[in-house]
Amino acid sequence: MLKKILDGFIDHPLLTSLFATDFFILLFHRPPFLFSLLMLGGLTVMCMYFGQKLALFKD
Repeated sequence: MLKKILDGFIDHPLLTSLFATDFFILLFHRPPFLFSLLMLGGLTVMCMYFGQKLALFKD
């Protein structure tokens, strides 16, 4: 399962860098409230995209 996740991140380097940057900005820096809501929405969209593309629990 971990290999599938890492391969999915390696296959999409731009989305992976956006995901990591967005996550760490929200985790360690406190942007203004409305901007953080937009970033959280973007993070949610990227998580749903990666979840759809990776399909970890598909038989």
